[in-house]
Parts: sequence; C-alpha cells; structure tokens
Amino acid sequence: MSTLYLLHKPYRMLSQFTDREGRATLADVLPIPDVYAAGRLDYDSEGLLLLSDDGALIHRIAHPRHKQPKTYRVQVEGTISDTALAALRAGVELKDGPTRPAKARRLDDPNLCPRQPPLDTKRHPTTSWIELTITEGRNRQVRRMTAHVGFPTLRLVRTAIGPWQLGDLAPGQWRQETLHAPAPAAKPHKPWRQR
Repeated sequence: MSTLYLLHKPYRMLSQFTDREGRATLADVLPIPDVYAAGRLDYDSEGLLLLSDDGALIHRIAHPRHKQPKTYRVQVEGTISDTALAALRAGVELKDGPTRPAKARRLDDPNLCPRQPPLDTKRHPTTSWIELTITEGRNRQVRRMTAHVGFPTLRLVRTAIGPWQLGDLAPGQWRQETLHAPAPAAKPHKPWRQR
C-alpha cells in the first residue's frame, strides 16, 4: 500500500522543497515530510504534480519506460492553425531529435482557475488554447513544440499524468490517495517468452 499526493503546483513555484534564493517552494503548500516529486514542472508552469514517500512508486510513475501520458492545457500566442495542430500530432523535429506524435486539439474554454498574476492582455492581445498530450518528458518540451510550429506558449497547465487528474484542485491545494496496487503503466509490458 502506498500513499500518493496530488498537488496543484501554482505558477512561479519550484518543484522542490527548498531554495537558497527565497523563491516559493512545495514546502509552502504541502506540509508532508519526506515526500518527493515524481517528475517536475518548471517554475513558470502550473498544474498536477504527483508526490510520494514510496521510491518504487515514484520510479513507476516518472520513468520514461512506462510512457505515462501527460496532458496539458496550453495557451499560445495567436490563433493556432490546423496546420500547426497537424504538425504537433505528427511529431516535430527539435534540436534533441524528433518528438513522438502527440494528441492535440483546440479548446474553446480551458476551464481553469485564473493565473496570478494574470497574463498581460496588452502584450498578448490574441491567444488561443489547445490540449496537448505527450508521452515523453524532455526539458521544456511542450514549450519547444509549440514554438517550433510558430505559436509560443504563454501559459502551461498540466491536467493529467496517466490516470491521475488535476480535477477541481485550486492552485496550492492537494489531495491524498492510497494505492493498493502498483501504479498502472500507460502501456502493458509484453510477457517474456522463452525461445
């Protein structure tokens, strides 16, 4: 049996518990000792972060071999085109190699809490929202993907990791789940067969 904490990491908060520079950290919102994040979110990204004191569980969630899909709601500069969405679905060529194909769709309403501080609408008068699901976890991958297709990311909120959903958690809120079985992998492993 393992305990998993689902946290809505706020904007401009580090995905760690300490910081020498005095920036906001997870310790400001999660008063649970000896837990560690399964993956991370950048300082300027928001949304679902999974934490546990079970190292094996963290490994099963975060290791790329398990290919846990991660879903994001992404606000981009401009009105995203069908061509850009098709490119994201096919996979794009980044400096560190091609991405796997992603699920990408336009969103009319992202259904999210307002960001604090809000986006400057004078600097960014035209924006649009997409939902993007990837099965990789490269550094700033979503931001690099949307920039590659000509629509830089302005706001990035992770809403799901595998079967776990952000749901109605507000920024800084968390909930606890008890798992009675190993965390599910996104794709089952093929059984080993003797040859």
